[in-house]
Amino acid sequence: MNKLASGSADTTKPSRDLTRLRIVLTVFFALDGFIFAGWVVRIPAIKEQTGASSSALGLALLGVSVGAVVTMVFTGRLCRRYGSHPVTVACGVLLSLSVALPPLTHSATALAAVLLVFGAAYGGINVAFNSAAVDLVAALRRPIMPSFHAAFSLGGMVGAGAGGLMAGSLSPTRHLLGLTAIGLLVTAVAGRALLRLSPPAPPTDRPDTEKAPRRLDSRTRRLVWIFGFIALCTAFGEGALADWGALHLEQDLNAHPGMAAAGYSCFALAMTLGRLSGTTLLERLGQTPILVAGGTTAAAGMLLGALAPTVWLALLGFAITGLGLANIFPVAVERAGALAGPSGVATASTLGYGGMLLGPPAIGFMADWFTLPIALTSVAALAGVAALIGYTTRR
Repeated sequence: MNKLASGSADTTKPSRDLTRLRIVLTVFFALDGFIFAGWVVRIPAIKEQTGASSSALGLALLGVSVGAVVTMVFTGRLCRRYGSHPVTVACGVLLSLSVALPPLTHSATALAAVLLVFGAAYGGINVAFNSAAVDLVAALRRPIMPSFHAAFSLGGMVGAGAGGLMAGSLSPTRHLLGLTAIGLLVTAVAGRALLRLSPPAPPTDRPDTEKAPRRLDSRTRRLVWIFGFIALCTAFGEGALADWGALHLEQDLNAHPGMAAAGYSCFALAMTLGRLSGTTLLERLGQTPILVAGGTTAAAGMLLGALAPTVWLALLGFAITGLGLANIFPVAVERAGALAGPSGVATASTLGYGGMLLGPPAIGFMADWFTLPIALTSVAALAGVAALIGYTTRR
């Protein structure tokens, strides 16, 4: 195995290994987004195949969230025991295999069962490769975390686009089996490279939380939970816009269905662009300004998106929201991991995914109580809370 932090006088070899590790982890982030988006675009066809009602399908889809959240709680411990690299590869194999299972089901109950497995793999790989990325960020002393999440977003856009193009010509079974083949091939190549690379040693001025876990004091645990809550605020908005953005444009602003569908695309594209520029922004501005400015920008954008009187202004608001939220989640996860290692990543990821799970039903209840535009302003409120918390935890 290559040792990334050897005492050799040759500093170019460790540098090359760190660069190689960054490339390999980027591939895994992109693969995760690609597979997940490929599954999402086939949900309507799976619903028709299983004959599930909308409510039954909704309950079945909770299997992904439940499997992910439960697994995230334990994956931090697995990373401590076996290392984040082997766990990433194992979860990559399981994710690739499990995405082929939904088309084989013929009832909502069976679908829920296989989605528990898919969700477990999805949750596990997210904690594992985020833990590996946190170690690399510390070794490089550069805030490159947003670039990994940009790769996830790009993978998702490619997966959704390819899935939409193939939906008319390929059955869900053939399409998702194709994702399995691609996933296993990429995991075999990238996984082999990842297993050959040892995790980078922590900087000499930072405790090695990975190999010598220490008992966290109450202040550190509290900070981990605070950064996890910031991640929740971001994911709440992402989940809400994914499920309710198009309906708001079509129902409240009388947009054409095609134009309404572009709402989330504007949000996702803006978020991707924001993450691609995240490293540069973090190097120039620092983490606290990114949290504060990002939360404030997202709050203003979502107020515009929710309350705008025209479709074009609403689309502009969605794009501004995406730019604002883009780097908050990566920064929150990186800070939690820097404080508490894989367990910190697991806590922040679990809270973040919980926010994505909480967002859509919460918006639905508030829409029934008030109106959908008013309900969507809750995304702005939570973004503002994230900005406020980011400012109060600046030290």
